[in-house]
Amino acid sequence: MAEHPRKVVLLDLDGTLTESAPGILACVKKTFEAVGMPIPDDHELQQFIGPAIIESLQRNNVPEDKLQLAVDTYRSYYSDIAAFDDPCMPGSKVPGKLVNVMYPGIIDQLRKLRAEGYYLAIATCKPEYQANPICEHFHLTDEVDGLYGASQDMTRLHKDQVIRYAFASIGFDESQGDIAIMVGDRWTDVDGAKAVGIASIGCNWGYANPGELREHGVTTTIDKVHDMTDAVNDLFAHLERDKHGDTTVNL
Repeated sequence: MAEHPRKVVLLDLDGTLTESAPGILACVKKTFEAVGMPIPDDHELQQFIGPAIIESLQRNNVPEDKLQLAVDTYRSYYSDIAAFDDPCMPGSKVPGKLVNVMYPGIIDQLRKLRAEGYYLAIATCKPEYQANPICEHFHLTDEVDGLYGASQDMTRLHKDQVIRYAFASIGFDESQGDIAIMVGDRWTDVDGAKAVGIASIGCNWGYANPGELREHGVTTTIDKVHDMTDAVNDLFAHLERDKHGDTTVNL
């Protein structure tokens, strides 16, 4: 039975814990080649990091009759086909999910947060079957209490759906004093947090466009990985002082 109250820190994966853009974008390019469409420009490619892949494909006008092929192609290159150079082992080939590195200092911050008593859960729009091996590869699963992602059948796609799924899985109960915040780098994280009524911390080292996080109403932002623990402590302190106040605060 869950102990209450709990302080839950939800953590995005891509652009927050790991620098995953090279692998994602390499798979996106393979996908557009497979469906016979021009590869989007660099700015538009960057927008693929964060949302569910099907949403990004639809935004780029992939026809309905090619959409499943596009999704399947992306998933195959991302999860299974060793087509890309391994950034950690030159000369080796890996699938897109491992064309990826962890931001320096992340493990130290996760350990500090757990030592402070927070419940840490990764909440990603990446399907769980993709997120699990990535987190195992980088030993992130040893540093958090849970991992929750999108569903493979695409019935759970959006960040607010993932957050609600995480809450249901861990027995989150606001009436028992539980409090949660979302830490992420894109508008999807901010909008997901707002949709479920929780505050957010935006990570400026990630993949947001200039001004994106503020425009979507992020609670506060941080510039460096080593700022994470202090920002989490400060935000929870504010929320505990005024649980019913406006979550748009200056920290």
